[in-house]
Amino acid sequence: MEERRGDVGIGHGRTAGPGDGPPPAAVGGDERRRPGGTPYRIVSFVGRTLRGEWHGMVVEPFRQLLRRGLSGLVLAFVAAFGVIFFHAIAQHPTGATVVRLTGGVKAALPLPLALLRTPVSLYVPALDLPVWAGITQLFLAFALAELALGRARTLAIAYVTTLAGTLTVRVMIAMGPGWSGLGLPSETGQVLDTGPSAAVVGLFTYLAVVRRAPVVFALTGGSMVWESIVRPNLAGREHLIAVAAAIVLGLLHGRWRRPVRALRVLLHSRRAENRPTGGPDLSEPPAPPAAAESPAQAGAPAAARPPALADPPVPAHRVNEPRAQLR
Repeated sequence: MEERRGDVGIGHGRTAGPGDGPPPAAVGGDERRRPGGTPYRIVSFVGRTLRGEWHGMVVEPFRQLLRRGLSGLVLAFVAAFGVIFFHAIAQHPTGATVVRLTGGVKAALPLPLALLRTPVSLYVPALDLPVWAGITQLFLAFALAELALGRARTLAIAYVTTLAGTLTVRVMIAMGPGWSGLGLPSETGQVLDTGPSAAVVGLFTYLAVVRRAPVVFALTGGSMVWESIVRPNLAGREHLIAVAAAIVLGLLHGRWRRPVRALRVLLHSRRAENRPTGGPDLSEPPAPPAAAESPAQAGAPAAARPPALADPPVPAHRVNEPRAQLR
């Protein structure tokens, strides 16, 4: 039979030549299935980052809230109601004096007195900031931190970041004016330094570092930098110091356990070396107690006691009998 010209081709008895090329379906198959290029990679990276940030900053705390209930928001309620309480009593002359004596912190105060007033100063609202707008940020910061970190760590981060700003301002005042704008004049020591803003900024920054949330970090740190540029004041410097302290604490998150564990092992080994060696060896098991003697044996004299492993006595009529030899 003659085969027609139209049937002659790849798969009909003729092999593909070097100039035939791949079939049309194979051309650009990978490119059609896989949308490549730099824009796709950028969009994919941004999507994964936002999804992880949403999961770490919203989904996980919300699950903790469903599991723990309102007991997981104790610090948030205490902080919000504390600010409202101190703001309310500060509207009266007597109450303002009480607030100033219990929570008013200045750099000119002695350091022990300032450290004593610092925990209360977290609930004293600043004079130049809106109270009700700051309460929302305060409640949200303490709520997310308590659900994600726990109460003890939340209080520690809030206090350390606030204290870092207070102590650093004292160092800047001691440096004096100059130092490329880093130092502060002595008149700054009379400025009232209160409010939970440094704690709020520190908590948001710490959460952003620990949970790897670049958007929250950019909004928190970027807003503080912008505030210090547009409106340079004492609060702006303290906010920047709180951000820096929170970044350091966030980078050290989970890494303090190894040095503590190594210190415990070292102390345990030194205690083992200093332990006295003259006492009994506790590594060997104690010897079993001897079998108790019967009252009859205990009361008999030593000579009358029969030996435990001695041979039985031989009768007198069998003394001279020859013994059988074993073969």
